[in-house]
Amino acid sequence: MRNPNWTREQLILAFNLYCKIDFGKISKTNPQIIQLAELIGRTPSALGLKLSNLASFDPNLQARGIKGMQNAGKGDRLIFEEFQNNREALVFESENILADMQGLSLENKYQAELPDLSTMAGETRERYVKTRVNQNFFRQMILSNYHSKCAVTGIDMPALLIASHIIPWAENKEERLNPANGICLSALYDKAFDKHLISFDEDYRMILTTNLKEHCTKDYYQTHFGKMEGQEIILPSRGIPSMEFLGYHRVKCDL
Repeated sequence: MRNPNWTREQLILAFNLYCKIDFGKISKTNPQIIQLAELIGRTPSALGLKLSNLASFDPNLQARGIKGMQNAGKGDRLIFEEFQNNREALVFESENILADMQGLSLENKYQAELPDLSTMAGETRERYVKTRVNQNFFRQMILSNYHSKCAVTGIDMPALLIASHIIPWAENKEERLNPANGICLSALYDKAFDKHLISFDEDYRMILTTNLKEHCTKDYYQTHFGKMEGQEIILPSRGIPSMEFLGYHRVKCDL
């Protein structure tokens, strides 16, 4: 007989999956839910219910008037509070627990994302691993929120998509893993956004900067930028981009 009380590790792993799964696909038949349920010794139905419980504390859904299950427990609320207060620590802990339950080390699990590891040791190595693991989590979370589609073009090939930070990773530690600090963009628009050639206004419509408009006579300008000016981006199911963060980005663009 299963213990009705969820352990902290089980709850953290449920939260980890909650961040990576499309909210509309929370179901006991979802392969991701089935896989994690088996790993943590819970039924897919129980895990699906727990994900719905977590949704009731998601500020991104609350802002849109969407409610999860109403019988969520104190532990569900506390895990969201912990995420709000120290995202980096909780995310890295969750990835550590998940790798351990899968019988892997983080370095083995994420070796494809750790190409420079052989040249590092000690604290430098630990910091590098933590950064890359957390960045990988951010990517999965943002792509899930945007249904793996570019917010500008709708391109749905994950290999071409990037989880773009509105406030860069290096500039604000507290907001690095905030879902409201990310936009899913295909490579061209990610680069233009990162180089402050495009931004988005208070209505989530694309703005082109003066530096970009200097190229308005070029064919590529009209094809990839000119006809997109003023177009509203495809908004995510969760983690709608923060107006505060976009305002910061527009200032950087001198808009």
